[in-house]
Amino acid sequence: METDCTSDDLPVNGVTAPLPAGTRLLHIGPHKTGTTSIQGALFAAKDLLPGHGVVFPAHSRHPMEAALAACARPAMIGDTEPTEKHWTRLLEQVEATGGRTSVISSEFFADAEGDDTIARIVEQLGGEPVHVLVTLRPLARIMPSQWQQYVQNGLRMGYDDWLTHMLRKAPYEQPNPSFWRRHRHDRLVERWARAVGAERVTVVVVDDRDPHGLMRTFEQLLGLPENLLQPVPDTANRSLTLAETEMLRNLNKEFRGNGLPDELYSKLVRNGAVMHMKNACSPSPEDVKILTPEWAMEAAAEIGAEMVRRIGDLGVRGIGDPGLLSAVPKAPALDGIPAPRISPEVAARALYGALAAAAESPVGHTAPGKARTVHQTPSKELMRVLGHRCLKKLRRR
Repeated sequence: METDCTSDDLPVNGVTAPLPAGTRLLHIGPHKTGTTSIQGALFAAKDLLPGHGVVFPAHSRHPMEAALAACARPAMIGDTEPTEKHWTRLLEQVEATGGRTSVISSEFFADAEGDDTIARIVEQLGGEPVHVLVTLRPLARIMPSQWQQYVQNGLRMGYDDWLTHMLRKAPYEQPNPSFWRRHRHDRLVERWARAVGAERVTVVVVDDRDPHGLMRTFEQLLGLPENLLQPVPDTANRSLTLAETEMLRNLNKEFRGNGLPDELYSKLVRNGAVMHMKNACSPSPEDVKILTPEWAMEAAAEIGAEMVRRIGDLGVRGIGDPGLLSAVPKAPALDGIPAPRISPEVAARALYGALAAAAESPVGHTAPGKARTVHQTPSKELMRVLGHRCLKKLRRR
């Protein structure tokens, strides 16, 4: 049954009524709420969607640069800065959809600050047809995933210290002020509801027990046939294990301590070592997971309960079980937590990824416009390129 959130709690809904034809569905995340899986599924089905009156107006799975430019947010450490051209290009693609339903998805829209910025984004996307979709997961599940993501962007603080800063040290803005801007979900929903009206905001509570539930919800909202959206394997988006994260965190300390440039970090570490490690190494059952202490899970559940009450008061439409947002996950029974240890294979993969990124360039006899990525290039060929470059430098000296 479809109802609005007019009580203290978000309702539990069944089948979701589709949005009106011509809606511009703006999925703003936030981070770690299934955004990558949805973006991958929509992009994979891009050629099938128009047959059902829906368009995915983007040239890539995730128009991150466009969203960052729209929100006036900087790029990740060392990456190319987003420009207004990125945003303008996406707006042109949205405009070209005409009266058909379109869906724009980026978790970085959740980083928008200020009513003026949000109002401008909505107006530029067409104003009245815009419907905002917010996907939510319990904070206790978001925190470990978000911490390791921050480490991938240069964070050097350990998980326990990070939790203390986020949950116990007011104003809870250091070392990552973006965390509560994204994940104080009641305020996030309120900001966007002020811009479009509560009747044009839908909040979806993601249930991790139903891995395909979010796909089915999007299909219903967009009026698509069931099972049209399918998961797309994406090893590059997997979370790091505790050992991998700790290895990277210690590398961050060395990197920062020696004053190396951000561009080098982006190329060699995040898009080199980490990316190759994710693609080449699958976590095993023996890997130590990032475990959240009980005090932090209880604190997260209390915040979750407060957020559910406030979202309910806003009068937006809710889909899913709101009780999930305030539940305290059952901690695993452990007889001591083993120390995280990085395997030699994983360490070698990470080192190779950094070396490969350093050697990245069109190599061999690849035709123009068909340059291979580093990870498509045989290791022997990469080592020849590296050796040749080193030899040239020695000769110059």
